[in-house]
Amino acid sequence: MARASPRAPVSLATRALSLSRPLADGEGKKDKRFTRFFQPLAYNDPSNDKIRDTCCPPATSKVQRNKFDPTDANLDGLLENNKAWAEAVVAEDPDFFKNIALRQEPKILWIGCSDSRVPANQIVQLGPGEIFVHRNIANVVHHADLNCLSVIQFAVEALKVEHIIVCGHYNCGGISAALSNKSLGLIDTWLRMIKDVYRANESEFDAIKEDHDKRVRKLVELNAINSAKNVCHSVSVQRAWNKGQKLTVHAWAYDIEDGHAKRLDWKVSGNEQLNSIYNIDH
Repeated sequence: MARASPRAPVSLATRALSLSRPLADGEGKKDKRFTRFFQPLAYNDPSNDKIRDTCCPPATSKVQRNKFDPTDANLDGLLENNKAWAEAVVAEDPDFFKNIALRQEPKILWIGCSDSRVPANQIVQLGPGEIFVHRNIANVVHHADLNCLSVIQFAVEALKVEHIIVCGHYNCGGISAALSNKSLGLIDTWLRMIKDVYRANESEFDAIKEDHDKRVRKLVELNAINSAKNVCHSVSVQRAWNKGQKLTVHAWAYDIEDGHAKRLDWKVSGNEQLNSIYNIDH
């Protein structure tokens, strides 16, 4: 079949707004606001070739994969993207920004890795105001990290979130570094907390000592579970459960290679599922 001739480029705003159309009847029973709004690919992105051949104008993808232009020294493109996005959201819901400016009421706290390939909102396809987020190298939750503990306190006590997800990810550079014996500078102190997870589960790693990739994946999972346990042991979560507050802590892992997140074997909704030494009476 003959290849269709390329269409002329259209403006970013036009392409973005085209994706914010109202949903047709029968496209789903859930609240679908912004389900159809995704930033398009850059027009010259090779991934758009198939779309240009098969879709009606404007030729765009529904997947957010815009690329930063490293020659954009003043970051003008980012501001243009922001303007187009804000205009598209307002076109779909004129009061959206006015409403979320008044308050935030997320039901989820996401604790994840700082890795640029693991953006919380995009992974679970939720919009602004839906997830409270904390990220650091290798999604570590430690009892002496006042930054992370402050986020947990605010999320639990002020926002009253009902779920805390600790999400690790495969292909994590921090986890790989923790499995090595190389000195990397200041971060060595941070990685030592991940090494402690390895040491506490060393027998599991001995069984797969010849397979480096399996060892990395195993430590990704055990580190996420360990951080989820530390969330449960925190004063803020202990207080919440003692007050009868609805709160569940989950451990997940995200696979960069296929884009899928999965549950790990850790989901706790109260002290009865924890070692009693960590229970705090109030």
